[in-house]
Order: sequence, then C-alpha cells, then structure tokens
Amino acid sequence: MAFEGLSEKLSSAFKKLRNRGKLSEADVKEAMREVRLALLEADVNYKVAKDFTNKVVEEAVGQKVMESLTPAQMVIKIVNDQLVELMGGEAAPLANANRPPCVILMCGLQGSGKTTHSGKLAKLLKSKGHRPLLVACDIYRPAAIDQLCVVGERAGIPVFQMGTENPVKIAKAAVEHAKFHGNDYVILDTAGRLHIDEQLMEELKNIRSTVEPAEILLVVDAMTGQDAVNVASTFDEALGITGVILTKLDGDTRGGAALSVRAVTGKPIKFAGMGEKLDDLEVFHPSRMASRILGMGDVMTLIEKAEQQIDEKQAEELARKMQENKFDLNDLLDQFRQIQKMGDIKSLLGMIPGMGKQLKDVDIDPKQFARTEAIILSMTAEERAKPDLINPARKRRIAAGCGQKVEDVNRLLKQYRSMQDMMKQLRKMNKKGGRGMPNLPGMGGMPGLPAMGGMGGAKPPKIKGKKRRR
Repeated sequence: MAFEGLSEKLSSAFKKLRNRGKLSEADVKEAMREVRLALLEADVNYKVAKDFTNKVVEEAVGQKVMESLTPAQMVIKIVNDQLVELMGGEAAPLANANRPPCVILMCGLQGSGKTTHSGKLAKLLKSKGHRPLLVACDIYRPAAIDQLCVVGERAGIPVFQMGTENPVKIAKAAVEHAKFHGNDYVILDTAGRLHIDEQLMEELKNIRSTVEPAEILLVVDAMTGQDAVNVASTFDEALGITGVILTKLDGDTRGGAALSVRAVTGKPIKFAGMGEKLDDLEVFHPSRMASRILGMGDVMTLIEKAEQQIDEKQAEELARKMQENKFDLNDLLDQFRQIQKMGDIKSLLGMIPGMGKQLKDVDIDPKQFARTEAIILSMTAEERAKPDLINPARKRRIAAGCGQKVEDVNRLLKQYRSMQDMMKQLRKMNKKGGRGMPNLPGMGGMPGLPAMGGMGGAKPPKIKGKKRRR
C-alpha cells in the first residue's frame, strides 16, 4: 500500500516521543528531523518537507504542548493537522452540471492511466445519478479508441468517437451531441505523449479554447514520485489545470506526490485511483489520507464503500434472520460476495484503526473467497439451508465436487458454527439489555481473513510468505 514506509517511520518517531513522557524542545526537534528524513525518503519535495517540519516545530514548541498531560499526543495531533493542510484541507468537489453539459478535459502523459480513469470517473458520476458521455479524442495511440470503447462498455457509459478526425472537431461535435441527447457530463479522453512537447500542448490549448471545459484534470501516476510534481507544474503553466487525479495509490508507491502536488502547484488532488477495477476511484479526502498515513485507519471511507456495495434490503433481511436464528450458508455466501465487491480485502482491513500493524506481515490470499464460494456451491440447496445434514459421506462428495479437501469443508462448517455461536451470544446480551460486546469467535475464522490477536475462532486460511505472528 501507498505510504507504508512513511507510516512505519513516522510511527517509530512518535514512539520515541511517547517513551519520553515530558517533552523538551530538543525532543521535538529531534523527532521532526526523523519526520523530515521520512518525508524525503517518501519522495516528498525537499522544500515541502522542510516547511512542513518547521511549521510543526513552531506549533509544538510552546506552552500548550510542553505543559500538556499528553505532550506526545499533542505533537501527533499537530502533525495530523499539518498533513491535512498540506494536502488541501478539505475534499475539492468536482464542478457541477448546473448548465449542462459540464465538460471535463482529461490530460496527462502517455501511460498515466487517462483512458481507464476517464471510465472510472464516468462510472462514479453515473452512480450518483448523472448521464456522462465519454469522448475519444486520442487519435494517435494505437487502439486508444478501442480501449475507451471497451472501458465504456464495461462501465455502461456511451462513447462518442469520430475515428481519426481532428481532436478539436471531435470535442466540439461531442458537446453538441451531449446537448441533444441529454448528457450532463462530457469527459474528453485526450492524447498523451511519452514526454511533454509543444505539439501536445498546442492541441490541448485548442480543445480548451473551443469547448471551454469546466474542469481540466491532470492524471498523474503516483509511482513517478517527484516527476509527478514536475509534470503537474508544467501542465498547470500551459493549461491552467483545475485538479489532479493520482493513480496507483494502492501500489508500492512512496506517496511523495500526494504530499507535494498541492503545495507545489496550488491545485487540489480531486480523486485517487486505488485499484485496477472501474469502481476503484475515491474522492480524495486530505483528512482521511492523513489518518491513513499516521496509521489511524480510515473508517469513513470503509463505511462509504459498504454503503455503495451492500444492499440495504438484503442487510435488513440478514439482520432479521440473525435475530430468528435462521442464518444459513446461502446468507454466508451472499456476505462473501458483497465483501468482494468492496475491493481488496487487505486494504479494507487496513482502514480499520489499529489493523495496519497486524496486517504488515500478512499476505491474505484473495482466492480463498473463491474456494469458499466453490465449496458452498458444491452443496445441494437443502444442505446450504440445513448445514447440520452434512455428514462425512456428504462432505467427501462436496470436497470432490469443488476440488477441495474434506478438511476445507470441515473448516468452513466450523467457521459457520462459530458465527452462529456469536449470534447466540449477541441475542442473549440483547435480552439482558447488556451493552458490552462479547468475544467474537467468528471474526478470526472468516474465510479469506487471518485470525487477529485476541479473537478466537476457527483455523484461518494459509498465509503466504512470512509466518503469521501471534
């Protein structure tokens, strides 16, 4: 995940502060030196890193912190506030379509992910009730038009294209088409180059002056580090970009671009690409990103993902079944499918405060969900509804049907019974009017998830790579 190295180094610096108890000015300055080095290693712009730590020291070295009962926590709060400010303070909204169509010009270097993220943005807008139109203005890259058509088909978005016609004429015709067909957003997927050149900029300027876009979004690959900031500065000088979409923030990137782009260009990061699927585009919230960097999770984004993917009626029906002790393997299968829709399970768990460190050396096998699904689908409808019917002979048949071992079938059934036990405990507590939460025996045994410290349950799936720590 992005910022993993930075998060570790910041945690190490703050741990030293916590161990000191009462802080002196020298303690704060020493910690900030480590923070500055961590930022530089994360490929943050040197001037940005220096200004950041200077501001933290300026605020931290004062009576408010030095006389606080928890000075280390006060310093962390100051660092958090400064990180939020560094990345823009608040989420920057996309221009609205008060006078449709609202034109969005997507620009960037070749290979940055413009075409894919044009589709992601269109799908995000569609999910909010809009009627976007994708426009193929990249007539130079081989198969660029075909790629956009494929992306549009997968996202359920119409694509406007005129072959290898002049991109300026295509953009103008697309806007007229959108007005006639009621599309309120027009997303122009423009051409990129391997490097910035005069011909590219001239074409983009001509498109801008012809269709007058409400947004000019620069798509930047976060893996390029400081280069991303240089590219953003150049495009901004030539076109006057209104915002940035950072891609590949889910990868092994050091994250320096996210912390530098706003400070260097003054333009906000509006969206972040967090995966390869068309749903993996998030509105960039500086406060949530700062929380992730400091290892404090991101519960709000997790809740939003759940709200988008989990069907409310299904959730109510599931709650009713749990109350009436009618939860069966069909319901368990539905739950797994909805969790999978939310995205990569490790990154989802990483959004829970305190889980980042526990997951550090854990390699969760995403195929475990598919194996679990195969086991359940190899059962008859009667077996899924009444798992107690499954005897040794049935287990052997189910295992043979899905290509798994009998032990895998046993493990799934044990996990299911653990979840039932948990529900019984919850029902008992509700009847007694208790407010506490019992030990959750099912949490560690969810197929595809590792057992977390202190939580009992069935045997977890095999973990690749390093041994699971207890």
